[in-house]
Parts: sequence; structure tokens; C-alpha cells
Amino acid sequence: MTWTIRQRSKFANLAAIAEGTGSQVLLIHGVGLRAEAWNAQIDALSKRHRVVAVDMPGHGESPVPTDTLKLAQYTDAIAEGISEPTIVVGHSMGAMIALDLAVRYPDHIKGVAALNAIFEREDVATNAVRARADSLDGISVSDPEPTLQRWFASSPSAERTACFNWLSSVNPVGYQMAYRSFAYNDGPVRENLAKLKCPALFMTGSKEPNSTPEMSTAMAEIAPQGEAIIAQNAAHMMPMTHVDEVNAALLSIVARVAP
Repeated sequence: MTWTIRQRSKFANLAAIAEGTGSQVLLIHGVGLRAEAWNAQIDALSKRHRVVAVDMPGHGESPVPTDTLKLAQYTDAIAEGISEPTIVVGHSMGAMIALDLAVRYPDHIKGVAALNAIFEREDVATNAVRARADSLDGISVSDPEPTLQRWFASSPSAERTACFNWLSSVNPVGYQMAYRSFAYNDGPVRENLAKLKCPALFMTGSKEPNSTPEMSTAMAEIAPQGEAIIAQNAAHMMPMTHVDEVNAALLSIVARVAP
């Protein structure tokens, strides 16, 4: 799999990769990344569907917000580009946004997949992620190596190199803003999960220490049409490192709501 840069088009006030025709599938990446993190899913899903992989505000080719954003404002910025019923897929912070879309814009969303999503962090994890967020100054580019160690350990790979390049080139203001929003949000509340009206997939890796299998399982049990899938031997960058498993799961939920 290659992680080369792809051409962008407009998605409301954001930039996005758009390929294929048919029912729309919207992909939302995590903090510090860009739409190309979904290259493997774009290739698989665009054979039968219109796939839109958006750059979050302040990431990729989307403009950096002039004011600090909270999670709901990231959601609203992406919702502005949705003009038809859509299946939304998010990874990490993108999963937070995807679930927020499904809760707050139910007429727009007919299915949701939350990959490596956090839910009710324990105090130790909360303190660690907030300490990392508070260490960012919004001026200098953060050293990507500690993040890459959490995601990939020390093993070299094309995926690790791609993430190194993206983390090294992300706008420091956009990165700080998104990371703080991610760190100071604990994921969907139980009451909102229980109100989800659409099919919901919660998928994470068996070796994921932060967005744990227990979190995905708990969310799936609360959501009325929830399903949990745990990818064996996968960690945080599952959409890049475990392409076959992730693509199979996404194709399955898409087929349920957009045959």
C-alpha cells in the first residue's frame, strides 16, 4: 500500500479527497494525520460508493481555524459539507466526530463506524493524554517519535514513515487545537449512545492500550444497533496496518445500510 498525496476538492470550507460514485461514505482521520491515512479504504470503498475523505480543520489542506474549536465545532464544520444521507467512518478523534455527527445530525447519517474510539477513559489515561496536550505550544512542531512509538513501536514500515511525515508537517496551531479537543473529551456519553438511530460499528485492536477493546465492546452494548469487532494483533493505526480486516468490516456495515 502506498500513502502518496492525492488531489483535493472542496467540502464546504474544508478540503477532501473524493472518489467513486454511489452512496456516500465519509471518512474522518485522527489528530495530526490527513485524508491520505484512509488511502486503503478509499481504494476499496470507492469501487461501489462515493468516498469522501476529509481533512479535519487545521490538517492537510484544510484551513487552520482562527479561534479555538471544541469537538462540536469540528463536527459542525464537517456537517456543512454533507448534502445527502451518509455513512460516516471515523478513526480516533475522527471517531469522536463521527459519533457526534450520528447523535446531533441523525437525518444526515444512516450508519456510523467508530474505529479506535475512546470511551470513559480511566484517570491514568486521562492524566497522560491531557499532559501531552498541555505540553504543546502551538508554535513548534512536536517531536513525532513518542507518538510513533505508541502507534508502531520501533519497527520500520511504510506506514510508520508516512505518519512520521504527516506529523512532522502538520500545522502546529491546528495540531495543538485538535489534540486539546481530543484530550479534554472522553468520547460519547452513555445517554447519547443509547439514542443512536442508525447501525453502529465499534472496532479497535486487541493490542490497543488507549482505545481499548473494552471501550468498543461497552459502546456496542449500549448502542441499540451496535456491533463490536476486535482486530487481533492490531493497535492504534489499525486502518493502515490491518487493511484487510478493517476494509471487510467497513464493507459489511456499508452493505447493511447502502446495498
